Amino acid sequence: MRYWLLKSEPDTFGIADLAKAKASTTSWEGVRNFQARNMLRDEIKAGDLAFFYHSSCPEPGIAGIVEVVRGGYPDASAWRRGSPYLDAKSPQNKPLWYTVDVRLQQRIEPLLSLAALRSHADGALADMLLLRRGNRLSVTPVSAAQWRFILSLMR
Repeated sequence: MRYWLLKSEPDTFGIADLAKAKASTTSWEGVRNFQARNMLRDEIKAGDLAFFYHSSCPEPGIAGIVEVVRGGYPDASAWRRGSPYLDAKSPQNKPLWYTVDVRLQQRIEPLLSLAALRSHADGALADMLLLRRGNRLSVTPVSAAQWRFILSLMR
């Protein structure tokens, strides 16, 4: 099992939207960065766990924990007319974009804020990609040690 952090803007799709989805499950569609795509396609597998992170909002932070229930497969939103993620350069016979399916395991209330995570940037979370200046990836790996430490902050 591996661990991940998946970012989403709550105005676009937040933890409340996932909770309302059928069986609290959805595809993590719309990722349009090749590095993040490669992780979705090649590395993230069913059974992995991820932090659901609210970004680009007044209080960014970890809002929940999700389980990956289906590993990487082509992201059909790239071909769906009217989709904000439509990409005419992504042919169905050789897709450019991939997604995974996730199911909500737990909401974190109140969310674990970015400020709280940054307060450990010189210690246990020193190597966490989320906390690196300039990192804007919507999908990042989380080490097992970082995962355990962040869980300890939630208790």
